[in-house]
Amino acid sequence: MALDKSSEVYRALQKKGFPKEFCAEIAYKYMNTKFTSDRMLGYLYCCSQPSVEEVVDEMFAIISDRDQLVEKHRSEQAQSRINEIYRYGL
Repeated sequence: MALDKSSEVYRALQKKGFPKEFCAEIAYKYMNTKFTSDRMLGYLYCCSQPSVEEVVDEMFAIISDRDQLVEKHRSEQAQSRINEIYRYGL
């Protein structure tokens, strides 16, 4: 599924006129999950003529959001484990 979404990002970037190497790097290396691909596709469908800099800036914002979400889930899992230890002991 993620590969399909990455291919969709690749095609959307190509339709915007970006070089193939740039499209492949963004789509397959960085926007390779459903979350990141969906976010980038939403951005690309909203912007009529984004520059390379704008696309890269959006890519970094999406990656940052993803990393924050992952860290939030890790913290929640750790807190859940700590709560179990407090309740039931080691």
